[in-house]
Amino acid sequence: MSAHAELPAAPKPPAARVVALIGLTLALCYLVVLGGAYLHGDFLTDAQGQPVANDFVNVWAAGQLTLDDDPAAAYDWPLHKAAEQRAVGHDFANYYGWHYPPAFLFVAAGLATLPYLAAAIVWLVATLAVYVAALAGILGARTGIFLALGFPAALWNVTAGQNGFLTAALIGGTLGLMERRPALAGICLGLLTYKPQFGLLFPIVLIADRRWLTIAVAALVAAGLAASSWLAFGGGPWQAFVDGLPVTSRVVLGEGAADWARLQSPFGLVRALGAGETAAWLVQATGMLALAAGLVWLWRSRVTFELKAAALAAGALIATPYVYMYDLVALAVAVAFLLRYAFARGMSSIENAGLAAAGGLILIYPYVKTQVGLGAVLIVGALVARRAFADLRSPVARTGRTAART
Repeated sequence: MSAHAELPAAPKPPAARVVALIGLTLALCYLVVLGGAYLHGDFLTDAQGQPVANDFVNVWAAGQLTLDDDPAAAYDWPLHKAAEQRAVGHDFANYYGWHYPPAFLFVAAGLATLPYLAAAIVWLVATLAVYVAALAGILGARTGIFLALGFPAALWNVTAGQNGFLTAALIGGTLGLMERRPALAGICLGLLTYKPQFGLLFPIVLIADRRWLTIAVAALVAAGLAASSWLAFGGGPWQAFVDGLPVTSRVVLGEGAADWARLQSPFGLVRALGAGETAAWLVQATGMLALAAGLVWLWRSRVTFELKAAALAAGALIATPYVYMYDLVALAVAVAFLLRYAFARGMSSIENAGLAAAGGLILIYPYVKTQVGLGAVLIVGALVARRAFADLRSPVARTGRTAART
């Protein structure tokens, strides 16, 4: 046996074990909550044993319309609502709109080949698996898995039947693979175009940092998805999707049909406080421009990659006005990169308190209907910025900058 083989494995830092323990505890609590909700008829099935209509119903209904050779009907609100009612077998008050690009109809149609409840479970389990894998790749197996499972927004994504796990997995895959596998990172970024509002900052930052391979692969994947959906479904869904964008913007962002307090963005906060749409767009646009400029500067600096990745993951959630609590699963990516950096250098009391506060804000959302999720993102962003400025002032960073100039 070699001397190298006899060396014991490096022990995990105490902070990593604490994070894993907290994540495991929270995940077990979520199972209890979900189990109780199921028994009370508030999760998966109602008290009569009928499927509960939540956000997943729009996916299955769109898939069924696609299998019925009428994919453009997914963008027709009355036709799509009728398909949602058929999916669960009963009427319900809300309407869960289908606002995704036609390429996502491939996923919807695949899920619609299963019975509704089976499809809902497969959807949650499959997207949870890729999300957990992404965080494990960033933070290490045990700590990453338990952080993913225990992250507070994960619970709200499950209860909504939404796609927050998938969004987080693609953002985490893009950033987690960028240094070692830039082409695979590009594939993840290209797939993120299923929800394009979360990719707004990526092209700006990656161009500034000259990540040409990742950009090229992402563009090819996005173009391939668009072309494939056009060939498979025709031009009708694309025309309906484009025509529906201003309608969705008017109803959701202009009229507030989905409730301003649910939008976890600066735009949503300004509207919830009673200001007009113009003021909200001004705040949102100003914030995005400032954020883009800051991220370009950060990514071109000598700051450690973990902090760059954490800042971009958090920034992606602030840049769009159209973000809900279930989308904040992606904040776990920012937290994972911040923790990876902090574990190597020691956690501070400020970080302990800040991360606890951010998690608490997300957990209280059902009881405090306001932009608590935006508050959580801003806290994590502030913690990342604090570390980034400290990193820039460190002797290693100064040495690197001096070497670069000489």
